[in-house]
Amino acid sequence: MTFQDNLLQGKVALVTGGLSGIGAAIANALSQLGATVVAAGLPLPSDVPDPLDAGVEQRRLDVRSSASVTEVLKPFEQLDILVNCAGVIRRIEEHKIEVFQDVLDINLNGTMRVCTEARALLAASSGCIVNTASMLSFFGGGLVPAYSASKGAIAQLTKSLAIAYAADGIRVNAIAPGWIATPLTQALQDNDGRSKEILARTPLGRWGKPEEVAQAAVFLCTPAAAFMTAAIMPVDGGYLVA
Repeated sequence: MTFQDNLLQGKVALVTGGLSGIGAAIANALSQLGATVVAAGLPLPSDVPDPLDAGVEQRRLDVRSSASVTEVLKPFEQLDILVNCAGVIRRIEEHKIEVFQDVLDINLNGTMRVCTEARALLAASSGCIVNTASMLSFFGGGLVPAYSASKGAIAQLTKSLAIAYAADGIRVNAIAPGWIATPLTQALQDNDGRSKEILARTPLGRWGKPEEVAQAAVFLCTPAAAFMTAAIMPVDGGYLVA
């Protein structure tokens, strides 16, 4: 662990999309630093191993539903950290308008729904928000127009909410992961040709780990980032500049 033990003792965190991948890694990292953590998302298939540490509470959440968002946040009396990781990608299928709309509703509208509902709680604690942007916040993806559009919008939403929420004492930043080895990228990892192309452009020459993205997200939640808001932090092994 990069950070001091119990750094986040007494803090309460909600991680959406926290039942797998990068979200689960962030939930675990926050918990390991002493925070009380709720990981919320849609249930995983029964044959998928639970990636969460024992101390992380799990709740069902569909970010497409305002009622579901309200239900998840209702039990919170305190909220210091909100991490928005709920997201999907539907390669090639995103050129169908109904798929395009659904991806945006999850990745973009879902983030806004949770931020809006959590604002009062976060204002009470002068808390922080970490959204999940992407490399595709900075350039396009021909096979994933909805994912790319949603992640470009997440970057702008992060900047806009940073301005809007500053008077409440809430910091709003985002991580922008590169090629990370998660279930979301498994098809690309398994495609030898595509994987070689990705690694050839990545200066560090490997796929990233969810835990490495989690460490960057945790930093944005600590006092070390107290004067940071509206930042979009790449965690991509140098892919963006190669």
